[in-house]
Amino acid sequence: MLTLGDLYQALVGTKPSGSGSVAALWHERILRVAIDSRQVIPGSVFFALKGKALDGHQFIGDALARGAIAIVGDARARESGFGGNLTLIDVAGLQPNPDLSASTIPFFATNDSLGALQNFAAYWRRQFPSLQVIGVTGSVGKTSTKELIWAVLKQRYRTLKSQGNLNSETGLPLALFELNETHERAVLEMGMYAAGEIATLCQIAEPVVGVVTLIAPIHLERLGSIEKIAAAKAELVQALPARGWAILNGDDARVRALRAQTRAQVMTFGIDSSNDVWADEITSRGLEGMTFALHHGATHLHVRVPLLGQHSVHTALAAAAVGLTQGLAWEEILDGLQDVAAQLRLLATPGENGVTLLDDTYNASPPSTLSALNLLAELNGRKIAVLGDMRELGEYEQEGHSLVGLRAAQVANVIIAVGALGKLIGDAAREQGHVQVHYAQNNAQAVTLARQWSQPGDIVLIKGSRGAQMEEIVRALTLDSTARGGSAS
Repeated sequence: MLTLGDLYQALVGTKPSGSGSVAALWHERILRVAIDSRQVIPGSVFFALKGKALDGHQFIGDALARGAIAIVGDARARESGFGGNLTLIDVAGLQPNPDLSASTIPFFATNDSLGALQNFAAYWRRQFPSLQVIGVTGSVGKTSTKELIWAVLKQRYRTLKSQGNLNSETGLPLALFELNETHERAVLEMGMYAAGEIATLCQIAEPVVGVVTLIAPIHLERLGSIEKIAAAKAELVQALPARGWAILNGDDARVRALRAQTRAQVMTFGIDSSNDVWADEITSRGLEGMTFALHHGATHLHVRVPLLGQHSVHTALAAAAVGLTQGLAWEEILDGLQDVAAQLRLLATPGENGVTLLDDTYNASPPSTLSALNLLAELNGRKIAVLGDMRELGEYEQEGHSLVGLRAAQVANVIIAVGALGKLIGDAAREQGHVQVHYAQNNAQAVTLARQWSQPGDIVLIKGSRGAQMEEIVRALTLDSTARGGSAS
């Protein structure tokens, strides 16, 4: 049970003192750790973080009004009036205030509230020394791989997973606060914006198993080169202990090369038969999933999974490999691979006018969009591809969008290119000369065009970067979306 006393000990470095009502204060349970005041519920601790656009200190008053029982903020804000019965605990100067009372709301003043959040998460993770953490990183497929690993491990172990894409320097700590004494495993996604961030996440989470899905020129805008991206992803396997496992996509040369950078044991997965866990006889069953033959040593299994697209075979192999390192029997692993709930990234839903929508709006990069187009190619029927911006590609921007446009022209009957970068996709497709290409400046125009050009029985793929918010298009085109308030803007 996470308490205010845990917060005090994590930030100050000693157990809090006091008797009577003050002792009772430190035993008060923390029900949520929040960095967004809108997420505060009674019993929350609010960390005021300073971001690029907003400063969380502006919302301390809101957090208190919503029931926060403690505030953590930068020392510079200590003299500000936020309302409420705040009592300063000077973490920055290590001079805890002794004048506490049961009615006090502690304000922990620190020189680095983000660092304080991470230190608190690391403290809480260390309260569970027997817990084994599985970290998942890669340019593409982190979330779906995390979900399927969780589906496999929960067949035997009480397993925590990070929700959504809580994979950042703030998101991963928030995921760790969900830990309790019942958990035996935790599967955590690890992303990065800069070199050194995955290393920081590993210091907090202490993973024993690290999975690397793919290294691709995604987020070049942040790091500048594919070599720097590979170096950033390597931070996960470098952090693993010798008793741990690095689970590597052996079909990707850059990922495979990471085996030289870890002291952990290595297990590779992929389509090539040189991998430790590999697959062949891969067959798409369309929207019903995939079948393949799975091989590991002398084991040969015929597997059917409810995952969409051939790229999902790598996801299944990675999850199977993790299961093997955790001692699961093949029966347990195969049961986990059947978990329909783990199909997160790409969903098939009924759309207006008798079409089927392939909702892959979670995010987009050239590799993931090409995979989605490959799935579209496997399906029967007339095909429409609604494709939007793929962001943060840096100098790979033109080439990445053009490659997607070339493949889209081979697969789709109609392409709707959305946004300024989506236009690059449309232009490349139009140069092929045998596909209809239409341009939309925004999601609302894309909805209009999709309604205009779709026919009953069509398969409509919708995909773009998270920032393009193309789920608006899905909501608008979903069957009975009007009744449910769907719209695009």
